[in-house]
Formats: sequence, structure tokens, C-alpha cells
Amino acid sequence: MSGAGVARVGFIGLGNQGGPMARRIVEAGFPTTLWARRRATTAAFADTRAVVANSPAELGAACDVVCVCVVDDAGVEEVVAGEGGVLESMAPGGIVVVHSTVHPDTCRRLAEKSAERGVTLLDAPVSGGGPAAEERRLLVMVGGEPAAVERVRPVFETYADPVVHLGPVGAGQRAKLLNNLLLAANLAVAESAYELARGLDIEPKQLARVLAHGSGASFAANLLANMGCSVVPLGDHTGRLLQKDARLVADLAQVADIKAGTVLDAADAALVSLGHPR
Repeated sequence: MSGAGVARVGFIGLGNQGGPMARRIVEAGFPTTLWARRRATTAAFADTRAVVANSPAELGAACDVVCVCVVDDAGVEEVVAGEGGVLESMAPGGIVVVHSTVHPDTCRRLAEKSAERGVTLLDAPVSGGGPAAEERRLLVMVGGEPAAVERVRPVFETYADPVVHLGPVGAGQRAKLLNNLLLAANLAVAESAYELARGLDIEPKQLARVLAHGSGASFAANLLANMGCSVVPLGDHTGRLLQKDARLVADLAQVADIKAGTVLDAADAALVSLGHPR
């Protein structure tokens, strides 16, 4: 037993983010069962004691906690509550953890379905990427019941620091979406500053050196300094992900009848530069 009430862990989704997270769980000594839509991704665990399930349902039956790290809302709903999904066979008392970045309503809806089976669902999107997971410094933003968060915390701590509990189910997703929206906004502001520097006869690379040590420092400014001081090299994949997240925040703000404000306007500028306007 590697945590109060948590002996067996399942992990679904072994991509660039999920793969390193799952490996840390295995290396920490938790009996681990894996499933991935692309069976080839499980080959990387052939040198471990992890077991590969034939379906999400088979995995759910074998685990006390199941972590889900797939791409989108449809994928999360399918592996958790679809035909042959985790909830089909997970025993009462189990916990499903959604590490994917999805709409908060998706998590609330799945939490209700899980509760009908006696299972608790936590939404726990992450930030930092695969390298952060490997170094146990991934940020995990959690929404859900405090007691369930504490039961799963030993699992989180195999790949994360800090683990921030933000409130009920959906709170983790809202925080992650705001984090990503601010990243997009900061990218737009940094790109604009570098372009302004060119017009004022300052080499952008030199401005980047100033910003790295000045009060104008930001993660976005440093990131762009390594790619020509433009958001364009971030590519189509990043553009689509940030577009999705900006749309979700805009939807949440509209439903709550509040103005998203300057941060959304700035994020929109980045999305235009990326070729993926909201």
C-alpha cells in the first residue's frame, strides 16, 4: 500500500505528457496497469513491471485509482463512461483522475456519472510538459473532494510539485484554462514588444537579454527569444491548443455573464499571429 487506500493505479494515455507521468508512477512502486489507444506506446514500458490491459474496462476493474491523460473531451468521455469504459467495471470506492485539459462541464458531468457507480472523479489538469514530469516538478491543479485529493496525493507526488487543490470538481480545469489564456496573452505582448524594439533600433535578441534580467521578464518573452522573437515557430499544434482553451474561457465567461477583459483581447492577438483566430 503506497498511500491510504491506494494500492493499484491505472493510467490511460501514454503520449508525450502521459508517458513520463506513468513511468514515474511505476518507478515509485505502485502496481500499475496501462492502456493506450495506440498499443505501440505501451512498448516503452516493456522493461517495467507494469501490466497492459486490453480495454479501459479491464483496467478499471484492476485499479483503485485511474489517471486519464488523453487529448480532448470526447476522448475523456469515451474512456471513462463510454461502452467498455472505466466506469463499466471499476469497484465502488475507486477514484478517476482526469489529467486532460477539457471543459469543466465535462468533468462535472462525468463526476455525476461516476458517483452513480460509487466512484469519485477528480479533475486534475497539469502544466509543465513531459520533462517536468520526469523531474517531479509538474504542476497539478485539482478540483474535487478534499478526502479524495489526499488519498491520491501520493500518486501525484511521484511526478508533481506543487499539487494545488482549488475547490470542487471543475475548479482545476478553470485554473488551467486561465493559465493557458494568460500564456497566450503574454506571448502576444512579448511578440509586440520585440517588434517595437526593431522599430526603435534595438536588436530583439539584445532586448531579450535585458528582459531576462529586468522587471519585464516573463516565461513568454524568454520562450520567444529562442525562436526568432515570433510566435509563428510555435506551430500549428500550439495554435490549435491555445485556440481551444481561449474558446473555452470565452464560453465560461459568457455563461457566467462576466467580461473576459484585456487578457482575452491579448490572447486573441497571439491566436491571429499563430493562424488560429478564435
